[in-house]
Amino acid sequence: MRYEGAVYRPPSEARSLIIQTTIGCSHNQCTFCYMYKAKKFRVRKLEEILADLQDVKAQYGDITNNIFLADGNALCLHTDKLVTVLETIKSLFPSSGRIGIYAAPKDILNKTPEELTLLKAKGIEIAYLGIESGSDKVLKDVKKGVTQREMIEAGQKLKASGIKLSAMIISGLGGKADWELHADESAKVVNAIQPDYLALLTLLTPEGTPLYDSVQDGSFELLDANAVLAETRRMLEKVELRDCVFRSNHVSNYLSLAGHFPEDKTRLLDAIDHSLGDSRQLRDEWMRQL
Repeated sequence: MRYEGAVYRPPSEARSLIIQTTIGCSHNQCTFCYMYKAKKFRVRKLEEILADLQDVKAQYGDITNNIFLADGNALCLHTDKLVTVLETIKSLFPSSGRIGIYAAPKDILNKTPEELTLLKAKGIEIAYLGIESGSDKVLKDVKKGVTQREMIEAGQKLKASGIKLSAMIISGLGGKADWELHADESAKVVNAIQPDYLALLTLLTPEGTPLYDSVQDGSFELLDANAVLAETRRMLEKVELRDCVFRSNHVSNYLSLAGHFPEDKTRLLDAIDHSLGDSRQLRDEWMRQL
């Protein structure tokens, strides 16, 4: 089993077998992201991927773990190649759990509805989409490479295939200048997509990212803990989800929140109101570092 560089996965894939089908991220320009800066993007050869699967089979036999396909945008693989990988997984590990994958918005848009439906039939049960922000301005500022319209189209297209969608928003990504815009437009996108899972992470600016430099030179002003909670409250107040698991309990978050929409919306807003202005309820800054 071979891994190249640091390997990242969603929190819910902590116990999954991770298979690198791509190395790095084909976009790799987002100003806030540090994950793949040390890697040059490439698609792994099919024989390399299949050899890794055979290695796992030889060492562990049939496994019951979930399986996660990495790196940053594994969905960019040609559909025929992905189908071969998925069929091999099912053949080698008939007792394995669900198969998940990172899905960049442009990779979703580059697949036909029929291709996405086929991938669902072949075993992909959940895809993780980094929305980051619903605001065209914020998306442009952080060099996400897509528009609000494209993000909505991608999310709706994936949902239509039957693949479960886990979406992520970054709290604080609009900074002090655009926090209201970020909250309002993110709620708009989430409402249009209706993801099955919604997660909020809070912005971190590690050294080495362009956004870190913007913080240092004063061109980007970070939100403090209470401002992040105010932004979160504004967004959740505008969110209208029909059936969605909500989580904001990542290590980066100042306040841990968890619930299900729509029934827990009032409880979540009350929890934020109870914590606003009370630093005892919030995670210390040093505890948010990854």
